[in-house]
Amino acid sequence: MTQASTREDLWVRRYHSAPDSPMRLVCLPHAGGSSTFYFPVSKALSPAVEVLAIQYPGRQDRLAEPGIESLPELADRIFDALQPFMDRPLALFGHSMGAVLAHELALRMRGAGLPDPVRLFVSGRRAPTCRRDEDIRLRSDAGILNELKALHGTDEAMLNDPDVLDMIMPAIRSDYRAVESYRFASGTPLSCPVTVLTGDDDPRVTPAEAELWRDQTTGETDVHVFPGGHFFLADRAADVVSLVADRLAANAAAGVAG
Repeated sequence: MTQASTREDLWVRRYHSAPDSPMRLVCLPHAGGSSTFYFPVSKALSPAVEVLAIQYPGRQDRLAEPGIESLPELADRIFDALQPFMDRPLALFGHSMGAVLAHELALRMRGAGLPDPVRLFVSGRRAPTCRRDEDIRLRSDAGILNELKALHGTDEAMLNDPDVLDMIMPAIRSDYRAVESYRFASGTPLSCPVTVLTGDDDPRVTPAEAELWRDQTTGETDVHVFPGGHFFLADRAADVVSLVADRLAANAAAGVAG
């Protein structure tokens, strides 16, 4: 097995191969999330767009691996794993913690002398210049469990199963440590278009905090407010997928460049 295929097997999941698509969409999960969260997105967008869903360590088939508690390190590892897929233009989509990672990946593409992503989709996350003091990582398991239940993004049956919780809690806690300790280092804005998605009742993002993503690019920014809380994209999946498909189709019609 080659090094590239090893990285792909660990980090990058292609649920629906689309060899003739003009671009790929890299999808990054939320804290505690896994690549399978984006299986429906992959199915809906194929074959027009090939979706690459990222699998972080410490969950599902990577359960035995320790989680990565530094968001910049996690971004570095994902960027390295994506190298074999740079032969086609990439768009990036991240929800919550995944939005921060998507932005960091875009910055790494810029730093490596690569083109900016075709489009950056940031969902359920305030702009990186908006700091909040959060302490979820410091809470007891019960405290973290209460947070997950309040956000309505995890299957209640899983959260009520002690054996499942024992398996997933280390990854959830390491993800919160990574995202809550993250500090954005300001620099030159991106030039790609940015699409911002947020819920109108999200306790983690205000509309004003979502709007501030405009400062992270010199390109076009469009902000979309959906009914719902932090996991509005699960409740409004068809609308979100339609928006993503529309924006990527526009990029493809324009010759893929943003």
